[in-house]
Amino acid sequence: MRHVPFFRWVLTAGVVLFACAVGLYATGSGMPDVRQIDLTVLDEKPDGSCTVQWNDPYRHRTRQASHRCDPTRSDLLKAPRFDGSGEGWESGYMITGGPRRGSLWELTDEGSSSPEIFLALGTPLIAVGLVGGNLRALPRVLGVQSRLVRRATGLSEAARRVAEEYERAVAAVRDASRLESLPQEADGGLGSRLVTSLWILREAGPEAGEIAAAGRELADRLHGPLQAAAPAAGLRTMLQIGPAARSRATAAVAELRSLLAYADENDLPERFTQASVDLLRGQDVPDFVALAAGADFARHPAAYRYLLSKLTAPPAVPPRAKKAPRRIRWWRRRR
Repeated sequence: MRHVPFFRWVLTAGVVLFACAVGLYATGSGMPDVRQIDLTVLDEKPDGSCTVQWNDPYRHRTRQASHRCDPTRSDLLKAPRFDGSGEGWESGYMITGGPRRGSLWELTDEGSSSPEIFLALGTPLIAVGLVGGNLRALPRVLGVQSRLVRRATGLSEAARRVAEEYERAVAAVRDASRLESLPQEADGGLGSRLVTSLWILREAGPEAGEIAAAGRELADRLHGPLQAAAPAAGLRTMLQIGPAARSRATAAVAELRSLLAYADENDLPERFTQASVDLLRGQDVPDFVALAAGADFARHPAAYRYLLSKLTAPPAVPPRAKKAPRRIRWWRRRR
């Protein structure tokens, strides 16, 4: 199913309406031209409702109208304490342009202007887009398993490394066996490249081959799930991919979790590390390796010859099944 960015469009519509409101406010199209004037309060109620009087300079007369006074202003501005005449004082705004020129401009007139309409429509849309989009993105965020993917990547690299190092050690023995053979005398192994290569494999132990094979198999099994789970390693990629890729990543993460549990149960990470250390032992001190290999060959020459024959023996070819003899049928010609 294709992902429909519904909340993204809702947020976009809200931002557009909010921008229109801001633009109208900036240009002043939502508010008429007004100027502040003094008002004489003729009658005032406790809730702020009052009747005011002002001079209309456009009609050259005094006008009266209902007005909304500020009930919290100082008592010195209210009747009868203002000037002793029983009248109070208030300020207001008079419209200076258009057909309503000379009339009072009330705050209630602003409620029906275009900027407020755009603002009233845009603000809820922005809130719905932000909240709904984050709630919709929550399942994608919960699927992020960056630590697990990093662990699986490290395990895959360790498994592939031990397999490559073992194959390199075996290849070194086979290359050396083409150039030289094992010494016939037990004390003739000092300085022999073939003896040194065999000593490295003997130090790694007889289980090095099994660990390398297990590493190759595990690396191959981790390769596909790691590629599918790559988006689950980061929040940004998990939010950008589609539902189908997100579903594949979630399934791949579950498979990686199973493979990691299998590796932990069999102590594979520690065995891979130890085998790698054994296979790389002595590369920085070649003289020490040559001495140790020569001494070990002098004590166990038969073990070296057995290991060499095992590594250089041609792969066994399964016997081919014998084909059944073809039966020849004689057909009589009909006359």
